[in-house]
Amino acid sequence: MTTRRPRERGVTVEDVARAAGVSRQTISNALNAPHRLKAETLERVSAVIEQLGYRPDQSARSLKSGTRRIIAYPTPVDDPANPNPLMGGFLEAVVAASGEAGYRILLVRPRPGQSQEQALDELIAARTVDGFLLSDVLRDDPRVAHLTGAGFPFAAFGRTAPGQPQSWADVDSAQAMIDLVGLIAAKGHRRVAFLASTGGQPWMDDRRDGFLAGARRHHLTTQVYSVPGDDPAGIVAATRDLLSGRARPTAVVVSGDWLTLGVYTAARAEGLEIGKDLAVAAFDDLPITGFLQPALTTVRLPLRRIAEALVNRLLRIIEDGVTPEAGLLLPGELVVRPSLGP
Repeated sequence: MTTRRPRERGVTVEDVARAAGVSRQTISNALNAPHRLKAETLERVSAVIEQLGYRPDQSARSLKSGTRRIIAYPTPVDDPANPNPLMGGFLEAVVAASGEAGYRILLVRPRPGQSQEQALDELIAARTVDGFLLSDVLRDDPRVAHLTGAGFPFAAFGRTAPGQPQSWADVDSAQAMIDLVGLIAAKGHRRVAFLASTGGQPWMDDRRDGFLAGARRHHLTTQVYSVPGDDPAGIVAATRDLLSGRARPTAVVVSGDWLTLGVYTAARAEGLEIGKDLAVAAFDDLPITGFLQPALTTVRLPLRRIAEALVNRLLRIIEDGVTPEAGLLLPGELVVRPSLGP
């Protein structure tokens, strides 16, 4: 297909609609809300846009729609020397999903001495962004309460409270853990331990509750251990204490992949072979899990599906004024590897 140069007067949306044999609204949807079009229609319209060299006037679009086509993402605080690969992957998925919908992502963080609420208000007052995408949402999260009170669009990776907008999406961590425990029980294990770091995040509580629910369903004997999440020596010591008992568990489920490094070290110190003497499984599917020896069975978070769902939910609020009536739970993906044994 040959690409034409735009005519001197400039290619208009009417030109594109006529060439594609569709309405002007369809062209608008292709540019502003591609998720509303059938795949074949979007492909045909996109080809015509490229062929004619049509480039919409962004300033005119903003004036007409009242939107800036920018979503603010308050980024979690992280350690540059030890970044969280999970949230890095989520950010990549968010940028991709918003870009496909014609929006850009603005990364924001409060200035020194500024509260999170003040940082949000600054962007709202300046009319810089159309909405917010929140992650690491905690119980009684002040950002959720503040944006709810301000009536400003947002979507949340993590569940909001009853009475607040239900524009959230989350992983069904409890069900994923129930499924994982069921797999362990099917392999014949009856004494199973759960290791979790202290912290009290709601997603970690969901994982623990799912573990206990699965253990009850399969009549397993359980132990629940809390370990210091930021102290490798403490993790190894707590795990060795767990594994050195007379009635030691034959399987250990860990709340997060990064804790398994301590579990592997402790097991070997106790003379136990993972996958043979001790089954180990975890949650998150960090990149390192496939390189452990043996490779780790874990639950993968569907980050792309979460990002797409959040962007779509937020755009429904921004563009259509429709707030979802219920949150969206997405299943985790069980990745079975040799750490559970044959």
